[in-house]
Amino acid sequence: MSNGPKLVTIFGGSGFIGRYIAQRMAKEGWRVRVAVRRPNEALFVKTYGDVGQVEPMFANIRDENSILAAIRGADAVVNCVGILNETSRQKFTELQTNGAAQIARIANECGVKTLVHFSAIGADINSDSKYQKSKAMGEELVKASFKNAVILRPSIVFGSEDQFFNRFAGMAKISPVIPLVGAETKFQPVYVDDLASAAVKGVLGEAKRGIYELGGPEEASFKDLITMLLKIIRRKRIIINIPFLAASIQGSILDSLQKLSFGIFTNNILTKDQVISLKKDNVISKSKMGFKNLDIEPTAMEVILDEYLYRHRPYGQYTELTEAARELDN
Repeated sequence: MSNGPKLVTIFGGSGFIGRYIAQRMAKEGWRVRVAVRRPNEALFVKTYGDVGQVEPMFANIRDENSILAAIRGADAVVNCVGILNETSRQKFTELQTNGAAQIARIANECGVKTLVHFSAIGADINSDSKYQKSKAMGEELVKASFKNAVILRPSIVFGSEDQFFNRFAGMAKISPVIPLVGAETKFQPVYVDDLASAAVKGVLGEAKRGIYELGGPEEASFKDLITMLLKIIRRKRIIINIPFLAASIQGSILDSLQKLSFGIFTNNILTKDQVISLKKDNVISKSKMGFKNLDIEPTAMEVILDEYLYRHRPYGQYTELTEAARELDN
């Protein structure tokens, strides 16, 4: 056994959640191996630690040999790989079920001590949503191969690189109307760095095995979240609730366009599967372990959102100065 720093392999370590975990593990003094499909696009992770401490390397979870190469020699593994919608090349079952299973199996065979696997609230093997079903099936296969796995199920994740608040803020900049599917569906947004803290607890062996559902301190409907967003970015927009039936038809049409275009058009607008997921609340279950079991106090949205959403205001960082000047003129 080496007496040097321990090594963690993070699959998807350059992504939204993975990069925060990589930073925290580097601060813990670990060597960090960031396993991604395009290492040349993940060179920024090298700045998270000392020279040579954090290194990107090639890994494709469809390829068993590349998984083995990425895991070999690691003391811990974190799997952050996941997609929100399918494309012609990326499928839910392939990545979130089969890929997750391969990582867990190979990690066990390589003698890895701890495994942290990211799933999602709503994971249900009986769900009509392919996304939620693939997440649940992945969980089962991970547990079958790696008995002591720590599985984290977050609600919607927010942070400066998020694709939720930033997406709707961008929409509000160009459209007078904000259409919502499932306006009354409830969410429990969770701060990305709190998730990273939870993952680190798992890597360090400070978390019991099992499933943790992780949400922030506030529950809010989809409509309430967008209303809050509009207030933060100082924009008045009309919020319209799109009925599920109409949304399902729209999603089906867009899905068909993606298939007929042979991948030229990617449906990042609205899929039929997303409509199915939006019919159920995305909040933590009281019967599952959560942040409290990890001794982590989740961060409130109001503490963070202003820090990065200001850029979507009419005058960006100068909005408050502009408003103050107008008040003086009046």
